[in-house]
Amino acid sequence: MAQVTLRINGYAYTIGCKDGEEKHLEAMGAEVGRRIDVVRASAGPSGESRMLVMAALLMADDIFELRNKLQAHEGGNGDVKADPRLVRKIEKIAKRAEEIADGLDEPGTPRAG
Repeated sequence: MAQVTLRINGYAYTIGCKDGEEKHLEAMGAEVGRRIDVVRASAGPSGESRMLVMAALLMADDIFELRNKLQAHEGGNGDVKADPRLVRKIEKIAKRAEEIADGLDEPGTPRAG
């Protein structure tokens, strides 16, 4: 199992991934960093957890819009079936994001960086 250290909003986060997925994880981390930059530019500096939540909401909005476009493309009948592998991967990412956020909110937890 590989590990990648991502720098997001000035903090280092070491994340485990399968061997060979390092570049993909780095690209995802870079996208989160870009989203946080957008949040910071529009709303100003804020707490780490809040900025991560705002970045996640921006990405969720993009996913929502893409899903709607896909459904419209497929006829709009809602019969679009999600790829089970993609669903599992998204669930794992969401769970890991929640674990990271929980760690940031726990008093006495050392901050990465």
